[in-house]
Amino acid sequence: MLKEFFTYYKPHRKLFFIDMLCALIVSLCNLFYPAITGNIINTYIPNQNIQMVVVWCLVLLVIYIVKAFLNYVIQYWGHIMGVRIQGDMRRDFFHHIQKLPFSYFDENKTGTIMSRIINDLFDISELAHHGPEDLFLSGITLIGALLMVALTVNPWLALITFALVPFMMWFAFVQRRRQKKAFAEMRKQTGEINAQVESSVSGIRVSKAYTATKHEINKFDKANKNFQHARGQAYKQMGIFHSGMGLFTDLLYLVALFAGGMFFFYEQIDDGQFTAFILYIANIVAPIRTLTAIFESIQSGMTGYARFHEVMHTQGETEDANAIEVDKLAGNITFDHVSFHYQGDEEHFVLDDVSFSVQSGKTIALVGPSGGGKTTMCHLIPRFYEVNSGVISIDGIDITKMTRYGLRKNIGIVQQDVFLFGGSIKDNIAYGNLDASFEEIVEAAKRANIHNFIMDLPEGYDTEVGERGVKLSGGQKQRISIARAFLKNPPILILDEATSALDNVTEMQIQQSLSELSKGRTTIVVAHRLSTIKNADEIMVITKDGIAERGNHDQLMQQPNGIYAELYNNQFKTM
Repeated sequence: MLKEFFTYYKPHRKLFFIDMLCALIVSLCNLFYPAITGNIINTYIPNQNIQMVVVWCLVLLVIYIVKAFLNYVIQYWGHIMGVRIQGDMRRDFFHHIQKLPFSYFDENKTGTIMSRIINDLFDISELAHHGPEDLFLSGITLIGALLMVALTVNPWLALITFALVPFMMWFAFVQRRRQKKAFAEMRKQTGEINAQVESSVSGIRVSKAYTATKHEINKFDKANKNFQHARGQAYKQMGIFHSGMGLFTDLLYLVALFAGGMFFFYEQIDDGQFTAFILYIANIVAPIRTLTAIFESIQSGMTGYARFHEVMHTQGETEDANAIEVDKLAGNITFDHVSFHYQGDEEHFVLDDVSFSVQSGKTIALVGPSGGGKTTMCHLIPRFYEVNSGVISIDGIDITKMTRYGLRKNIGIVQQDVFLFGGSIKDNIAYGNLDASFEEIVEAAKRANIHNFIMDLPEGYDTEVGERGVKLSGGQKQRISIARAFLKNPPILILDEATSALDNVTEMQIQQSLSELSKGRTTIVVAHRLSTIKNADEIMVITKDGIAERGNHDQLMQQPNGIYAELYNNQFKTM
């Protein structure tokens, strides 16, 4: 995982090396002050050589100015590098989730995915900048200070000082394992509370309509308490870590003071060396404090990267190496002994050994009780899910031998639950063909019988639809989705309960548009309102046991005790 993490530095290696070089020079600059101070105390002040004192103070001033410039480079360009790495990761993350199968989104909440792409990647950005830089700077400063103590003060003092470091490292290692678990749980709960907020805000109209505001508040409060507890546990481990490292730092000062005092008392070191030693201890303590301060950032960033890594290694939709890039299909669809179950529900087959064919240009309707697998059939044709056994072919070609892009380019889908993207009406219709001209968009709208409505709006085709199309009625959103399908002009059309959520008048208007849309295309219609599919070339009654009946409307109505006839008569009795 770390190896993959460092590959993101490769496009920005120039910035990385500049950052590291500046950090190296800054850490070396930090070592000059104790050595110069000790030399001034031992040599120039006793000899009253004020000129050299001034010279060395000017040298220190130059060093500090250089150090200030280098710190600017580290802070600015180092953060720029982190932001660019974060951008690369966000790009790869978004590209990858576009390739993930429907089953992934069935199992993962939108808010959780949002948390990974925003919160986690922000922490990774901080880690990408501060992690290597602070670790490198602190390591050089710590090792350099110990070497300077050994070379310029006393090697035994360096050894005594270093004796505490292994204990500090052991404590940090043990505490890191505990923190990793706590931060992972905190990340999980962050995703959960984001998902809860996303769900509640998206469903605000439903909760208000059903006076369920208190229920939503209770759900949020529960998620919020879980988040607070998880974050509290993470901070508990951080508290233990910081207090423990603080204790080790204080003990380091105490040992240095006592050992240095003893060496000075027994004349093993002089005044200048003792002063330099105490100043070097500050140089040793500073990187330890830096590591303590950034430990939360490092831990949080690594936890975030682990979650990023998990998504990036989730298997996406794979293509056969020899997949065919089909152009325009005729639309002859065949299900050949197809069986399918959803992931994690291997014992329950939604479709079990289903076989049927639809000729090009024909309309086939799927009816029957809920749960029979009608919508699942529609999802299998564009390969939103993969069959467990059997073959679905179009024009005699197994759809798994086609590229998904080529396959889906030939299929238009109009569903009951229309999704409109934030943006204008024009933008949403253009999803049918992103290269279409404005004139083609207008023509598609006319064929969907929504052009006049659009032109009556103050901003016409540039009218914003709002989030998920909230500014439009159900019928208007449905017409836009139909216009989108007209613009795509596919040979295969799937209508999945496209009018079941509409009132009768709107349904009749939409049905005219759908009839126009279906002309000359292979059309599969899922319908609960049987009046809308009376003219279908073939009707199949789908139950949990498979295809129970098939034929046109007149043939099915003549079957004694037929399921279709019973459904049809019951519907019209209640009308």
